[in-house]
Amino acid sequence: MSETRPGTAAAVAVQVNRANVVYPAPDAPVHALHDIQLTIGQGEFVSLIGPSGCGKTTLLRVVADLEAISSGEVLVNGLNPHDARLKRAYGYVFQAPALFAWRTVLGNVMLPLQLQGMARREAQTVASEHLARVGLAQFENKYPWQLSGGMQQRVSIARALAFEPRILMMDEPFGALDEITRDNLNEQLQQLWQRERRTVLFVTHSIAEAVYLSTRIVVMSPRPGRIVKVIDSTLPDERHLGLRDTPEFTQLAHEVREALADGHH
Repeated sequence: MSETRPGTAAAVAVQVNRANVVYPAPDAPVHALHDIQLTIGQGEFVSLIGPSGCGKTTLLRVVADLEAISSGEVLVNGLNPHDARLKRAYGYVFQAPALFAWRTVLGNVMLPLQLQGMARREAQTVASEHLARVGLAQFENKYPWQLSGGMQQRVSIARALAFEPRILMMDEPFGALDEITRDNLNEQLQQLWQRERRTVLFVTHSIAEAVYLSTRIVVMSPRPGRIVKVIDSTLPDERHLGLRDTPEFTQLAHEVREALADGHH
């Protein structure tokens, strides 16, 4: 069981204490998460990485109140996940953009705001501001099918940010994109985080992506999912893609790769 570096209570965004997730099954229970102990400070960019089926997405969904734990405790901004969700403490970006084809880009970002009771004019203003933040100010009246995959995912990010969440959760948001588009969005996401310093919890299968984006990398083992190692980034605070060719980046990637290999043993 691995623990994060300690922080003060006031600075904690997410606290997971000995959390377990067990799914009942006719033959034998499936242990998805085992004794997860994790503290995430406000303003951190934390990536979860591990093999398929290790519980990365399950852990993300537990924090987001999309899955229940079998035992243990999870706190989000000092609240249980259910209460944190009701207070709109976080935004969630799924693997696929999940946009409504019959609504414009602006309409897609406005919809959850209006469902929360925001007046149409105010929702339009807020949605426009966040589309501008992700570089889509000129595409408000386009439809999702008129956009590239990368642009659609940026709409999803704008929609998640429109709630002004203190925490942004992202479940492999760039996994289905080509490498060039993925690199571009990694750079844009890093710049967005630099500007706003929201807490980000990010799931990925890519070592390079985790190392480039994160202030800390949480390495998980195959099922039952447990934390093998938490790695602090030694990269400069402000980053660019050229860092991937530096010895520091290579050393961090090697450390993550070794931790993943250790997790299999």
